[in-house]
Amino acid sequence: MATKTWAWLTDSLHRVGPNSLPRRKAEIFQIQVARGERISCQLGVRATGSDEPVTVRLSYRSDGGVAVRVRRVGYVPVPHYNTPVIDGHHEGTLPGYVGDPLFEKDSLLLWPGETAAFWLTILVDRTCRPGPQRVRLAVDFKGHIHYCELIIHVCDVTMQQRKGFHVTNWFYADALCDFYGVEPFSEGFWPIFRHYVRDIVAHHQDTLYVPVFTPPLDGVRRPTQLLKVRRRAEGQYVFDFADVRRWIRSAGRCGIRHFEFNHLFTQWGAANAIRIYHGQGADGKLLWRPGTPATGKMYRTFLGQYLPALKRFLVREKLMDRCFFHLSDEPHGPAHRANYSRARTMLKRIAPWMKVMDALSEIDFARKGLVDMPISTIRTAQEFLDEGIGCWTYFCCEPRGKYLNRLLDTPLAKIRMSGWLFYRTGVQGFLHWGYNYWYKRKDRQLIDPFTVNDAYAAPDWAYGDPFMVYPGPNGPIDSVRWEVFAESLQDYALLQSLDVDQDDRLLAAIRGYDDFPFSLAWITNARRKLLTRSNKR
Repeated sequence: MATKTWAWLTDSLHRVGPNSLPRRKAEIFQIQVARGERISCQLGVRATGSDEPVTVRLSYRSDGGVAVRVRRVGYVPVPHYNTPVIDGHHEGTLPGYVGDPLFEKDSLLLWPGETAAFWLTILVDRTCRPGPQRVRLAVDFKGHIHYCELIIHVCDVTMQQRKGFHVTNWFYADALCDFYGVEPFSEGFWPIFRHYVRDIVAHHQDTLYVPVFTPPLDGVRRPTQLLKVRRRAEGQYVFDFADVRRWIRSAGRCGIRHFEFNHLFTQWGAANAIRIYHGQGADGKLLWRPGTPATGKMYRTFLGQYLPALKRFLVREKLMDRCFFHLSDEPHGPAHRANYSRARTMLKRIAPWMKVMDALSEIDFARKGLVDMPISTIRTAQEFLDEGIGCWTYFCCEPRGKYLNRLLDTPLAKIRMSGWLFYRTGVQGFLHWGYNYWYKRKDRQLIDPFTVNDAYAAPDWAYGDPFMVYPGPNGPIDSVRWEVFAESLQDYALLQSLDVDQDDRLLAAIRGYDDFPFSLAWITNARRKLLTRSNKR
C-alpha cells in the first residue's frame, strides 16, 4: 500500500495533536504583522499507509527582511483536565498528549497514522519594507516533497517597546544548579544563567527575581544566597555584594531592566525571619534558628545593618529607580495582616525609602497602607482598580475555569488574550510564580518536566502551572504556551504603540478576567483593525 502524506500550514492558536486531521487547502497561509514583531504559525504533517515511520525534513527560503526559526513540537502526557472542567474553556482530548516543548529540530520521525507539527517563528525586521513577504517551504517525506507558502503582510507600523507595564516570572537558581550539576554562582553557573535570562528577555519579560537570600517560597529550598554574609561579632555583620552585582550586571547585559528583590519575611504570614546563611550556605550553617520571630531583636538588628548596606549598593549601581521589593508572599486573614503590619512598621523605620509590593488579594492591606503596590489575583484585581488603587495582577494554581490562565489544557487563543486583558483593565504589571520550577511540591526532589507537569500536586496545582520552559542540554527549551504568552505581550505593545484608549470600542467585549472573547477570529479581526488603523495615520 502506498504511503499517503499531507503537509498543511495552520495558525498558532490551535494545538496540533497526534490525532489531528489535515486541513484542506492550507498550502498557502497568510498573516498580518507589524515591523519588529515576532509571529508564529504551524506546519502539520501526517502520513498513512506505511508500516514504518517516515523521516520528514523541512527546509525554507524567504524574502529579505524576515527570518525563520524552525522547531519541532514535542508532546507531553497530561493525565487529566484541570478542574473545574467547563465546556469551551479546555482544549484537547485528555487524558492524552499535548503539544508543548519546542525542540530545535527541522526534521522529525513521523509514525504511521499520527500527526506531528513544526512550529515556525517568523521574525520581521524593524526596517522591513511594508508589503507582502513570502516564506516558501519544502516538506520532504523521504523523497516525496510537498510545497507550502507563508505570505506575511508587513504593515506600515513599527512595534515600539512596551512601557510602564512590568512582567516577571519567578526564576529558580536552585533548579538550574540541580539540573545542570553546577554549584550556586560558580563559574559553571553563569553561562547557563545567561542562556535562560536571554530567553526571558526574548519573551518580553523586563523584570528578574534577585535571590539575595534563598527565596522563602514553597518550603525549605537549597541554599542559593547571592549575598555573602559574615558575622564579625555578636550582632555585627559584614556583607559582600560581589555575586549580587554579577547577577544584576549579567542580567542587564542580557536586556533585563528591572530587578525584584526577594521576600524579607516568611511566606504565608510574615511570622518569622527568613533563613539566612553564613557565607552563602555551602555548609548549611544558619545565622539564627528557624522560627526566629520576624520582628524580634535578632532579625531587627540584622535588617538594621543589611538594608542600609543594600541602599548604598543600589545607589552605587544606579538601580534605585529600577527595583521592586517584597515583604512576604500571599498574606491573608487577620493573623497574617497583624504580622504583616508589624513587619511593615519595622521596615519603615529601618528603610523608609523602601517601597513594598506583594502578591495578596485582600484589599484591606492596601486600604491601610501596608503595601505600596498590591499584586492582586485576577479574581479580585477589579476591586482594587474600582477603588482607584493601582495594582499588578497574578494567577497561581488558580483561578481556573472561565478565568484567564496558561495551563496545558488552556485554549491557546485564551492565553493569547493575556496582553489584551492587561491593557484593557489597566493593571501595571503581571507576576507568575513558575518560570522554571522543576521540583516536587515543597520538596527538593527534581521532577522530569517532560513527564510530570504538576509537581506531583494535582489537583491543587494545575497541569502546566509550575514552569513555562523545559531544561535543555545547554539552555531552555521553550513551550508553545510561553511563545503564545509572549505574543500576547506584543499585542499589548501594539495597542500601546497606537495609543489605543482603554475604553476604545474595539476592546468593549473584554469585560473582565472571566468574561472576554477568545478565538482566532476575534484576535485576527482585532489585529486587522489595529493595523489598518495604523496605516491611516
